[in-house]
Amino acid sequence: MNTLRSFYFLRSGVAFAWVALVVLLSNLDVPPFVSGALLVLYPAWDALANMLDARRSGGLRTNPGQRLNAVVSIATAAVLVVALTVRGNAGGLFVFGIWALLSGLLQLFVGIRRRKLGGQIFMMISGVQSALAGVFMTVQAFGEAPTIAKLAPYAAFGGLYFLLSALRLTFKRPTYDAYQREST
Repeated sequence: MNTLRSFYFLRSGVAFAWVALVVLLSNLDVPPFVSGALLVLYPAWDALANMLDARRSGGLRTNPGQRLNAVVSIATAAVLVVALTVRGNAGGLFVFGIWALLSGLLQLFVGIRRRKLGGQIFMMISGVQSALAGVFMTVQAFGEAPTIAKLAPYAAFGGLYFLLSALRLTFKRPTYDAYQREST
């Protein structure tokens, strides 16, 4: 439980740091490859985070949702490089949107599997919101594609949900069964 709580705090901190960096750099005149690199780093970090989480909870073999999420996120990071090169922001937003949809559904699946650990309601809500945001981003890619700064709220909400889950695990009262095991 402490490991999961610490992991959620880490995920929250990284998401908020990414948002801060995006907001800071969006107010500067930076070359497009810098914002593209930030966009690629988001799913790359998600892949690493899923592998770390799975390793601490039995490995990738016993966690199919995290295994698939890691593979999808690695593939997304690679495809994002190509999409940004070929189609610019529109291509990047399209790929990012498809990834948000898939990773949101996988996050929902993992949250449902872990619901007995507590603090998962926020992960399930986050998964649904990510999937819906992914649909919105994918459709938006066919219009005027926004800058990376427009994706900051997506990451901020993800960070908020991880923070809420960590706090829920921090302040969760032990169940009667857990109390019985400790007192015997």
